[in-house]
Amino acid sequence: MNIKKHIPNIITLGNLFCGTLATIFAVKGDFYVTAMLVVLGIVFDFLDGFFARLLHVQGELGKQLDSLADMVTSGVVPGIVMMQFMIHSNSYNELGISSWDAALDMGLSIDNWYSYELLGLLLTLFACYRLAKFNIDERQSDSFIGLPTPAMNLFVLSLPLIAQYTSSSFILSIVHNKFFLIAITLFLSILMVAELPLFSLKFKTTSFKENAMKYIFLILSVVLLIVLKFVALPVVILLYVFLSIFNNAIKK
Repeated sequence: MNIKKHIPNIITLGNLFCGTLATIFAVKGDFYVTAMLVVLGIVFDFLDGFFARLLHVQGELGKQLDSLADMVTSGVVPGIVMMQFMIHSNSYNELGISSWDAALDMGLSIDNWYSYELLGLLLTLFACYRLAKFNIDERQSDSFIGLPTPAMNLFVLSLPLIAQYTSSSFILSIVHNKFFLIAITLFLSILMVAELPLFSLKFKTTSFKENAMKYIFLILSVVLLIVLKFVALPVVILLYVFLSIFNNAIKK
């Protein structure tokens, strides 16, 4: 038995394991633990491809496993988080309840859904479509067409963390606004399947000239994360999209 060829697949299953646990915590409304498990899952998602290339064991099985694991970690989880956060935001806006635990104590759970909150699951549906499309799209070997599901996932997970750890009433009024949450859900869903070329963060060389946009993005992202902390996450994702659009314009 060739153990080497199974190493990337084992790492991929680590992603799936983290995603499964994250799903449980997302249903419970524990956004912080959910976010930590998702980040760990995304790290595994990066490492499986890295080791597959390093060990020269890329194959169709690994490709399918990767998408199935991503469907849980970056498909099911963000849909549940967005739906749960919409429920949380209702309790915040209508009853002034800022804590998810307090909301659950008052019975503000599944029995108190508003119809629009199910829109959060659009993220899961569009993520599934994107992952299936990615597997058969030969144009996406060195770049992406549409927003990758991990980027969408980080954007969504940042919202409850921003709400939990910021003291700015202005920011809270934005992230808890139902129209903002609906707009973000629709925007991210469409962006995942849009015919929009986005640069990949894979480095074939260390040359600054060949990877200028990637280096600029990484430097700006680090600065934003240091200065803005959780608030930087959605800004970084939007920066990635805008820099890709700018990069496409330069190439044309």
